[in-house]
Amino acid sequence: MNPAPLTGLVVDTMVISWLLDDRPKDLADEYRELVGARPVLIAFQTLMELRYGALSAGWGDVRRRSLERRVSQLTVVQPDDATVTVCAELRQHCRRAGHALAHKVHDGDRWIAAIAIRLDIALVSHDQLFVGAPGLQLLRMKERP
Repeated sequence: MNPAPLTGLVVDTMVISWLLDDRPKDLADEYRELVGARPVLIAFQTLMELRYGALSAGWGDVRRRSLERRVSQLTVVQPDDATVTVCAELRQHCRRAGHALAHKVHDGDRWIAAIAIRLDIALVSHDQLFVGAPGLQLLRMKERP
């Protein structure tokens, strides 16, 4: 029996870090409006990047616990066998299309995109890298002049 499909939006590391930061920031506010009340999902890769960022920045226990409380309210999507296949196929499609997401340096970004593709829901990202990725539904704010 297949689990119930997840709905909402997959949000990448950059945008979720803005959304979790309560300090006012114009671009973050625009992404908050874009996401609205839809459920936010993050890839396992994003959770790792958030934790690594906190450790690298030397956050103390209190601030790291606050991060953990915030992310515990989100759905963290783990890879299954189908996601592994989608990720491999995405890399191959990107390689054939000459898209940068095929490069090894973007392994983490590719996992995030594969999660969104596998779930057939949009990825919210401000990263130009995802533009034009085969099979990816992307939601992003336009660049400002």
